[in-house]
Amino acid sequence: MSITRTFGPGIDIESRTLDEAKIIQYIYLKLAALGFETNAESEVSEFLDIAKPLLNNYKEKSRLLSSYLSPIGSRIQGYLENLLEDVPDSGNISLPEHPFLLDRHGLARILSLPPDSDSYETDIVKSYRTPQGILHNPKEDRRTTKGVFHVCEGGLPVPHDKKRVPKVTFARLLAKALDPPDELLTLPFTANQEEQAKLFVGLLLRPIVVPEVPGVLKEKSMEIRFFAPGSLVSNLD
Repeated sequence: MSITRTFGPGIDIESRTLDEAKIIQYIYLKLAALGFETNAESEVSEFLDIAKPLLNNYKEKSRLLSSYLSPIGSRIQGYLENLLEDVPDSGNISLPEHPFLLDRHGLARILSLPPDSDSYETDIVKSYRTPQGILHNPKEDRRTTKGVFHVCEGGLPVPHDKKRVPKVTFARLLAKALDPPDELLTLPFTANQEEQAKLFVGLLLRPIVVPEVPGVLKEKSMEIRFFAPGSLVSNLD
């Protein structure tokens, strides 16, 4: 896979550095494709005007396919439905529709601050632009999961050092997590705009968990799907 395909728009192949301006253009394009109005600068605004018919076509196709999930989303949704089928009132639990997908390197970092500001603060996290990059300072910064790592019953055996919780508890926690208040859904990148984007952000990682041993083992990887309310996009940086 090429460097350009891996890192996306804004990558300088020679220096391996990112052009922030190009990433911002890409972000505005993705927001427009999701149906959000943007306060983009004139150059980007002109580009979006040219691309408007294409974006409208894309949005209409997305609307028609709104009930369809991605392959990994379908697998997760199916697993949740099977796991919670005997839990009362769990039928309304569904994965976020149309999240802002972090499909390129550097997107979460740029999204965690408004482009015209060097800081963004909520009652949960504070983010600052520094000469070295962007610093995120969460209110609760635990370095360990000791004593708070809970595992839902009904799947694989629960390790002795973890806490087992019933499925109904998991279902209620998940339902609350997937229905956050608007202020948690606000994307920091749009915080200073007239119309703020309120949505989830999503990330798919597929790390190698078993390297290939030629003639002995095939390479194995594991799909990991992250969702976070827009204001917590820094968690995926």
